[in-house]
Amino acid sequence: GNLGQGLAEVAAYTAESNAAFADGLAKSRNRLLNNLETLFTGKSDDVLEELQDVLLQADLGMSTAEDIVAEVKSLQDSSTKRLGRDDLMSIMRGKLIEALDQEEFAQAIQFSTKPKVPTVLFIMGANGMGKTTTIGKLAHRLRTEGNQTVLVAACDTFRAGAVEQLEQWADRAEVDCYGPSEQRNSPSAVLYGALDKALAEDYDTLLVDTSGRLSNNEALNAELVKMKKVIQKRMSEESDGEGKPILNQNVPHETLLVLDAAQGRMALDSAKVWDGELGLSGLILTKLDGSARGGSVVAVSRELKLPVKLIGVGEGINDLRDFEPERFVDGLLGIGAAGAGTRANEGALLDSRLKEMRKARDVRAKEMKQAVAAAPVPAMSSMGGGGGTEPEKPSRRRAKPSNKKKKKKKKKN
Repeated sequence: GNLGQGLAEVAAYTAESNAAFADGLAKSRNRLLNNLETLFTGKSDDVLEELQDVLLQADLGMSTAEDIVAEVKSLQDSSTKRLGRDDLMSIMRGKLIEALDQEEFAQAIQFSTKPKVPTVLFIMGANGMGKTTTIGKLAHRLRTEGNQTVLVAACDTFRAGAVEQLEQWADRAEVDCYGPSEQRNSPSAVLYGALDKALAEDYDTLLVDTSGRLSNNEALNAELVKMKKVIQKRMSEESDGEGKPILNQNVPHETLLVLDAAQGRMALDSAKVWDGELGLSGLILTKLDGSARGGSVVAVSRELKLPVKLIGVGEGINDLRDFEPERFVDGLLGIGAAGAGTRANEGALLDSRLKEMRKARDVRAKEMKQAVAAAPVPAMSSMGGGGGTEPEKPSRRRAKPSNKKKKKKKKKN
């Protein structure tokens, strides 16, 4: 029946996603696991320091590396046994998932919930990051998986060939494209025309392509700010006392920055500038399949305090995936199907092991606290000047004079 078909589709999607993460993260995973193997088989005097070095080489970032090392040390110090390989993997897995799956993160793409109001996704990034390609792949997913009508706005009017490239991707994804004309050839003018079309023709989603730029290009950054205000003005829902539209702060529904995973933390400074000027809502990481720096996803997301929404794991039109923290971490660490592993339920077993270690640590900490509270308080000595016994009073008896006569010093002649 329908239930059986639904379960089969879920199973097929899970298997497909696992395979995509396993393949896309192969280079990053192999580098990290090779370095960890050296750590496991070596005879270092300072394993924790070596572990931190391995984590930093995986581009996980200093904060995450320090958190993992601190957790390993805490659990080791409170244990009566030496931590093994699975113990270490369970700690790394748990801390990485916690770093990526913050409660305040809205991991999924946010869509419009109002009828007749299209979702507007404002997508930006420097040249060469894979922005236009990502828009094409996302348009394809929205049409095929979400059964949506999609319009892409070709607002990158500065780069030669950018409009033609987006039009080719729109044809490939089988969606409509709105580009510049003689009357409307500036980015903001093209965007305004695309908004008119999306509203008039009841499109479900409008994807806005913007000009690739560096964060220090003030003129192009000003154009981005202007474009965002165009969206907020055109989609205004109320007016002020003079009848002028009040900017709708709820749009665009997403302001997404596309980053090349191979650049890793090098892209952080630019991302911080754009976040300050435009208010980013999430990240799209591309080209993970061609990079050994997949760990940078953790560092970038954590430092910017932004969720990763989508992830590119290949060159095919179907290789843009929803970012799933647990599956990503398993793919990076070689755990379960997502990590090209063969052990069944390996992720669940490691999760259970971490919970056991943390519970045991908490129990020992509680026992030590109770033991300290129950221990008798030693009496304070008279020299302590504190509570306890009263200090001894000095004797009033005078010392008896000594019978010994003092020797007189002989005078020198």
